[in-house]
Amino acid sequence: MDVNQVTKTGAYDTSAYTQKTQTKPAEDTADKKKENTGAVYEKSGNSAIIARLKADAEQRTNQLRTMVESMMRQQGQQIGSADSMWRFLAGGNFTVTAEAKAQAQAAIADDGYYGVEQTSNRIVEFAKALTGGDASKAEEMRAAFEKGFKLATKSWGQKLPDISQKTYDAVMKKFDDWAGKTAQAETDTQA
Repeated sequence: MDVNQVTKTGAYDTSAYTQKTQTKPAEDTADKKKENTGAVYEKSGNSAIIARLKADAEQRTNQLRTMVESMMRQQGQQIGSADSMWRFLAGGNFTVTAEAKAQAQAAIADDGYYGVEQTSNRIVEFAKALTGGDASKAEEMRAAFEKGFKLATKSWGQKLPDISQKTYDAVMKKFDDWAGKTAQAETDTQA
């Protein structure tokens, strides 16, 4: 999942980083009569970490997009939007060069940038940076991650690949660890 998904959902304003809960009514239009609830963050000492994470994610996303666009052009396809790119990939109706296949396999390998461990670490590191490491905010960050995962699944157009589910599980465990749930569960079972 691209960290920009967090800002695209409207749930977080990453130009500010200390949490303030906010509830505001949606614009008054005929088809929008529901209430949006989210969190707004004010600047804290973590802005450099957040900027680094966002820049890294943007660079890697652009690399992936370039590779996919090249593959699509070679097959006479055009990309209209990010959603159509993900749906094209999800459809599986394409061929890849040996070079592109090797790059993709390296990227999703256990030690790759898009591998389960590195991706789950980046997601939780970003959540911690947004909250200043405040473990009491772990559940709110978990909810934001779950929302983003659902949006990614929707963009993909079907169930996400197995690596995505493994990453989801790893992120959930790291949120549990951050919130102290794992240590508490171990204490409860030993008692």
